[in-house]
Amino acid sequence: MWTKEAAATAEARESGIRNKSSSSSQIPVVGVVTEDDEAQGVFKPMDLNCVIKLLEETDKDGLEEKQLKFVKKLVQCFQNGLPLRDLAQIFKILNLCAGKIKNQPRFVESAYDIIKLSCHFEKKVSDEITYAEDTANSIALLGDLMKIPSSELRIQICKCIVDFYHAEPPKKHIPGYQQASSSYKIQMAEVGGLAKTMVQSITLLENQLVEKLWVLKVLQHLSTSEVNCTIMMKAQAASGICTHLNDPDPSGQLLFRSSEILWNLLEKSSKEEVIQQLSNLECLLALKEVFTNLFMRGFSHYDRQLRNDILVITTIIAQNPEAPMIECGFTKDLILILCSFSQLLIDGKVILALFTYVKKPEKQKIMDWSAAQHEELQLHAIATLSSVAPLLIEEYMSCQGNARVLAFLEWCESEDLFFSHGNSFHGTGGRGNKFAQMRYSLRLLRAMVYLEDETVNTDLCEKGTIQQMIGIFKNIISKPNEKEEAIVLEIQSDILLILSGLCENHIQRKEIFGTEGVDIVLHVMKTDPRKLQSGLGYNVLLFSTLDSIWCCILGCYPSEDYFLEKEGIFLLLDVLALNQKKFCNLILGIMVEFCDNPKTAAHVNAWQGTKDQTAASLLIKLWRKEEKELGVKRDKNGKIIDTKKPLFTSFQEEQKIIPLPANCPSVAVMDVSENIRAKIYAILGKLDFENLPGLSAEDFVTLCIIHRYLDFKIGEIWNEIYEEIKLEKLRPVTTDKKALEAITTASENVGKMVASLQSEIIESQARQDVQNEQKVYAKIQATHKQRELANKSWENFLARTSNAKTLKASRKAIEASRYHKRPQNAVFHQTDIKGLNTTVPTGGVVTVESTPARLVGGPLADTDIALKKLPIRGGALQRVKAVEIVDATKKSIPT
Repeated sequence: MWTKEAAATAEARESGIRNKSSSSSQIPVVGVVTEDDEAQGVFKPMDLNCVIKLLEETDKDGLEEKQLKFVKKLVQCFQNGLPLRDLAQIFKILNLCAGKIKNQPRFVESAYDIIKLSCHFEKKVSDEITYAEDTANSIALLGDLMKIPSSELRIQICKCIVDFYHAEPPKKHIPGYQQASSSYKIQMAEVGGLAKTMVQSITLLENQLVEKLWVLKVLQHLSTSEVNCTIMMKAQAASGICTHLNDPDPSGQLLFRSSEILWNLLEKSSKEEVIQQLSNLECLLALKEVFTNLFMRGFSHYDRQLRNDILVITTIIAQNPEAPMIECGFTKDLILILCSFSQLLIDGKVILALFTYVKKPEKQKIMDWSAAQHEELQLHAIATLSSVAPLLIEEYMSCQGNARVLAFLEWCESEDLFFSHGNSFHGTGGRGNKFAQMRYSLRLLRAMVYLEDETVNTDLCEKGTIQQMIGIFKNIISKPNEKEEAIVLEIQSDILLILSGLCENHIQRKEIFGTEGVDIVLHVMKTDPRKLQSGLGYNVLLFSTLDSIWCCILGCYPSEDYFLEKEGIFLLLDVLALNQKKFCNLILGIMVEFCDNPKTAAHVNAWQGTKDQTAASLLIKLWRKEEKELGVKRDKNGKIIDTKKPLFTSFQEEQKIIPLPANCPSVAVMDVSENIRAKIYAILGKLDFENLPGLSAEDFVTLCIIHRYLDFKIGEIWNEIYEEIKLEKLRPVTTDKKALEAITTASENVGKMVASLQSEIIESQARQDVQNEQKVYAKIQATHKQRELANKSWENFLARTSNAKTLKASRKAIEASRYHKRPQNAVFHQTDIKGLNTTVPTGGVVTVESTPARLVGGPLADTDIALKKLPIRGGALQRVKAVEIVDATKKSIPT
């Protein structure tokens, strides 16, 4: 088998001129290392194609021994790693060996030896890119070999894959080669889809625990990658692994590795798809049995942690409403466990024990704990009470829980020195202050208030909780803390929610809330709208504030009047104008209730937004936006298209009418509460549809529909009744049938009437637009004409001042226009002032006092009509007695 051609090939490799192995003209070779050659770092070549050809031969005497001998030589040659350039050929040899195992069991050892070498890949500089496809296909072959029914072989395959993640370097270094990195091997395993074949191999190992544990170990490593998790999810790994959770396993590894894989699948692949795979009876029964066993028999920390993991996974599955949680009995078992746990808490007086930490630190008292440890215990105790106390109301009240918490809050608000450490999870944001203690105490109060237990809430109100909460809120406002802004906002939100829970449906408590409570609500409403997008919690605070307006102000007339007086409606409309859908429904509901107060309408109509937008215009704009989102059919001008179904949404169009029981609301009825149109109709109705300011023609077109909203909705409901009667194949009596037809016809007529009115408004607006356009054009024409006259006047002026011929012609025209024969007894007035050099008519005379008049003789000193004698005082012309001016008529005229 060793030829001259092979030797020549070896010399070419040594000189560095050998081409890539993928070339058709080049024969792949491997080296068999002797002791002398190893010292020199030289390989004697071996023809891999000849080995492959030999393994493919059959039916020859002594062939098996010869084949095994050559495979053994191959393994000895690559005992320090497999070069990437020869990987495809070597794995083809491995595949041929694996194919012979069924009839020739001796090849198991050969396959085992080659697989053992497969955890070490050797490369040259560019081999990773050049042979990437060969490497990925070779690694994928390892998963396919799991089908061979050999326990030894399967375990070795799993060990090889696990070594990809933390392989040890080879004992000897091959000159000219480097070891392929773990990240490269892991990436090639992802590309080759190894995870899929390993998932599929689980079904082959039903009763083979050792092999199954190794496969789960491999899948645990593979599931650290998002790519592999996606592949495993598509191969139904979640359901396949979950159904085997209860398989016998004394070591406990099966449950641990399986739960770890399920966690990774939930976190790094499609959560919804994994939940869907686990939402079947078989998986939930397995989870139920595992949880019950761990709960009843698990005592170690490891068992408790595993139990909690299983419970959390089950909780995630329960998010799917189609999961058979009740059918499998899991829900029932959880309820029984919870009830027994509550009884244990009662018997052990856990509430009382936890409350021993809910108090201010005692001075000069020797404690077994450091200050930081005591603070952490205190915060843990309060956080635990928030979860446990709502389940044990009687024990909470018997321990004077409300009084203890309120007293602790009073200390939190005080100025007492307290140097908190804020090191624990619950102490976040509480370093150097009492925010952490206040935060968890308010959470506890909020949890108790929202039980809606009248005993608890009455006790809180009697102890002055409303006034104390308002005081804490004011104190926080007066001392802003930007460093812990998120925690401060959470505290403020909890205070407002507590106040809402206490005051809802209780007029006397709303009166206690009073003007001071309204002031803190208004303070929050004035928050800069830009902060709503900060992500710190301003959105939650605003929701809490709107809830407090609903629960603490509405229904109490003094508080309502004070809210209106302080421009509260303006602030509500300002928030509504931000056009954030999440707030619209709640704000409109509040405004509907406020409009019952006769003083509200004036405030609403007086509000102006940006660009002088009125409240009515804003509400109509919101109506149009809502209808667009609902898919209501309107033309480009907002006009009704379908007069039979003027309010129908796209959902109603798609939803077929089905007969429903009398106590079930129909689609038309549900539509009233599922969007904001009904609220807008109610508000505009209370403001008077006929006297809404600041509306455009487009607004009036929409207002026609809003005005008839109730009529249209009633028509919809009657139409549903009529259609349900038809579907149930009932035949109404003649009178009822005529009544139904009359109602539907009347509803359609209303739609036609509204459409006609809308058309008139649109046409009127079009005519008005034409008139306005004509007025604008007329104004433009007048402007142009005036400009032309001004230009012509200027040209005439220039001609008279710069062109002598034009000037003479003008003078002749003036002379020609004068009378040549003077009427008898006429008095002639001289119009020319001699001595003046202007050639245009003079305007108004303005006396400018610069040089004193006594020096220059007055403004007309150089003219023929100058005074013969100036007054002694000087200055302007003075009236004197004996001044004569001789003219052609020889008459004297007094000046």
